Amino acid sequence: MATLKEQFEQAALAAKNLGKRPDNDTLLRLYALYKQGSEGDVSGPPPGMFDFVASAKYQAWQKLEGTSPESAMKKYIALIESLQA
Repeated sequence: MATLKEQFEQAALAAKNLGKRPDNDTLLRLYALYKQGSEGDVSGPPPGMFDFVASAKYQAWQKLEGTSPESAMKKYIALIESLQA
């Protein structure tokens, strides 16, 4: 049985090969869960207010503050599996 970290890495690879591109909200959720699972709570200063994409990513990740990396990994894996179905 693969460890959680291995399952997380496999899900990250699978994310690149999804049959259909997810909507923007789902992409932000995937990004935030991946970052929380791999790096933990958001760090560094927020991007400039005119960098809309980076700001959206930062805010999505920031909303997961306090979520354990293990929990974020499990949610990321589950979301990828639901997108593959």
